[in-house]
Amino acid sequence: MKKVLLLLFLASTISMVGQARKKADEDTKEWRYEIQCAGVGHDGTYLVKVWSYSKKGNVAIEQAKKNAVHGVIFKGFTGGDGCTSQKALASNPNLEAEKKEFFDLFFEDGGKYMKYVSVSTDGQISADDRKKVGKEYKVGIVISVMKDALRKDLESAGVIKGLSSGF
Repeated sequence: MKKVLLLLFLASTISMVGQARKKADEDTKEWRYEIQCAGVGHDGTYLVKVWSYSKKGNVAIEQAKKNAVHGVIFKGFTGGDGCTSQKALASNPNLEAEKKEFFDLFFEDGGKYMKYVSVSTDGQISADDRKKVGKEYKVGIVISVMKDALRKDLESAGVIKGLSSGF
């Protein structure tokens, strides 16, 4: 009987985690986030703060990594906190749709985007960076994005043009 109860508990836990991940992926697919400069990073990196939205606060934390890389590629961000505004790596506003298959794989759970990010706050979020907005959370996470390596790999894959291609 104990084994059956344990199996039922594990199955329900796995199901709930799967459902939370699915909802987080749906939230991310809409690319609802805000990105801003969070300071000066090491050479070749951007230090950004990403505000992600989700019905579960802990899910927004994980999705912030995807949002940070997406923001560096497609949005850019405004300056402040000792850094200047940065343009998006992609100059083509239709790039995401044109290279949909590439970016679907790139941003899948555990996808290549993970190679370019690290959470700078060690998972610790201050109370000011976790806000309840209506029925969901708005969570601010500081992320380091290795923009030079990201640019190089996107250029090598033929997804974006090199800096010198226009000259």
